[in-house]
Amino acid sequence: MPTSRLPGFYKLSLDERIQRLQAEGALDDARTKALLNSVPLSELDDLSENVVGRFELPLSVATNFVVNGREILVPMTTEESSVVAAASHGAKAALAKGGFHATGGEPRMIAQVHLVDVDAYQAHAQILAVREEILEALIDPEDSMQKRGGGPLGLEAYIHHMEDGTEFLTVHLIADVRDAMGANYVNTLAEELAPHLAEITGARPVLRILSNLATKRLTRVEATFDAGTLGGEQVVEDIVLANRIATADAHRACTHNKGVLNGITAVTLATGNDTRAVEAACHAYAVRTGQYRALTRYEVTETGDLHGVLEVPLALGMVGGATRVHPQARAAVGLMEVTTSQELCHVAASVGLAQNVAALRALVAEGIQAGHMSLHAVNLARQAGVPAGLVDEVAERMVDEGTVSQSA
Repeated sequence: MPTSRLPGFYKLSLDERIQRLQAEGALDDARTKALLNSVPLSELDDLSENVVGRFELPLSVATNFVVNGREILVPMTTEESSVVAAASHGAKAALAKGGFHATGGEPRMIAQVHLVDVDAYQAHAQILAVREEILEALIDPEDSMQKRGGGPLGLEAYIHHMEDGTEFLTVHLIADVRDAMGANYVNTLAEELAPHLAEITGARPVLRILSNLATKRLTRVEATFDAGTLGGEQVVEDIVLANRIATADAHRACTHNKGVLNGITAVTLATGNDTRAVEAACHAYAVRTGQYRALTRYEVTETGDLHGVLEVPLALGMVGGATRVHPQARAAVGLMEVTTSQELCHVAASVGLAQNVAALRALVAEGIQAGHMSLHAVNLARQAGVPAGLVDEVAERMVDEGTVSQSA
């Protein structure tokens, strides 16, 4: 099993990083080739419409992650230079206390059918009275998902009112999607379910589609972060205070949760999953109480360390879509050596928590710009043509002198 503890990894050259991962057994020849080579346009043409080129982003590796007792090298795709460093630093603070402990993430998705032009209360009673029969009608022994142990699990119904008072009924079909993200499967189930509901109630099905608010697929992760690594007792107390502020102030909560998603989105993108679906779900979950709030919770432990909890709806898949056909996404999944979608959710949520802790630590300690400007200085030095061996020295001098610019 490759170790996630690679001190000084960021100081190595690109070639040296690849060699180190190969030596650790994290990269074989096939994964190395997939990560280093551009995907042929002929393959990308099958992923989207009207393809005319490719848009490439860095694929990095975050270190120091231990999730449920297993060391994991985490692939992250992001254009924000501080994100990977922050995730690795947050994970290092948790490392001394046993790493991250994640639960949940069962692969259950919601297929929705919205019924209108009906007495919603009567239709609600009619559907619940025969829901077992409805589920039975959707069982197909020849269905590939059901052959793998997935398929319909349950049926729920909810009455809603529009702004003008008009009532409608929403029916939720809960399905086990195994290791898929599940969108195509539950959309198909919604299409199959709608005629049954119309026949039972006389209603008109107007919408038949999944819900990206994957509340049946919640992932919960928690970790204790070493106070010494974070910067001491005052830093820990101020992180807790910052989280309380983000729970009360929606403007602060938005930026706070963006920090969580810096980590989750980078893993989602690296593995070929749907970043828009994940982000929409997390933001919708953050406002479930009627006010947009922080997705995290923190407290000071009896030993003065920081304990954090993150709960988010994550619909991540290991099969289907870009995750299966994109060679770099396949290599990224292989790098982690996760085997189920549930494990992938556990890793992504852990990165989100680590990322948030690191961002809050920087925010309440030296200020967020200190780290950002250091990394920005490195980028500017490279853009200005500074030789590789002098980049760090030039960047450090620019920051010390307070003149971070290409002209400097």
